[in-house]
Amino acid sequence: MLLLSLTMAALAWLHYSKPGKSIVSLESPQSQVSYPVPSKTYLKLQQKARAVRAFAAQKKFNTSICFLVDMSLPSGQKRFFVYNLIKDTVQHTGLVTHGRCNQDWLQGRKYGNEPGCGCTSLGRYKIGYAYQGKFGLAFKLYGLDTTNDNAFQRALVLHAHGCVPETEISNDICQSDGCPTVSPAFLKALEPILKQSPNSVLLWIYK
Repeated sequence: MLLLSLTMAALAWLHYSKPGKSIVSLESPQSQVSYPVPSKTYLKLQQKARAVRAFAAQKKFNTSICFLVDMSLPSGQKRFFVYNLIKDTVQHTGLVTHGRCNQDWLQGRKYGNEPGCGCTSLGRYKIGYAYQGKFGLAFKLYGLDTTNDNAFQRALVLHAHGCVPETEISNDICQSDGCPTVSPAFLKALEPILKQSPNSVLLWIYK
């Protein structure tokens, strides 16, 4: 009977603790699911995280969490990462658009910062206040680098749109006019992080 109980417990552990994904208690806000990412992507995330830690401490941003967007990845892959700066882990991932640069469909990738260009602007952003905009809940973005310092003037915001899928797809997803646009469910996951953060959260869009 004891052997049977031990076997059942082992099977239950295998079921809930799958390789590559660490499930932890969700009782505290800091406890999250740790998502596996390819090693090459993770190395880039770690490099960016090291720079974010120093910048966040100096500029009084949130030193526990940041948002990292790797534009070198295809838009059909999850390339928006919620990164835990303390644990060096990815807490959540989601799909995110890039700008179409005022074209019906942008082939490849192009970046810009000029008002009206319709392109994604690379660089670091301060995520500002929440408001209800054209597409519902949105968060103002303030560019912190010369590559994105027109972000507020361009009305670039973090928002959601139904055209962005929840799961990865083999093709490209929809394109925006420069805003980092995510799925409605993913924005709901980001909302409490942003609204409960004691300091501004840093968003970094890079390639």
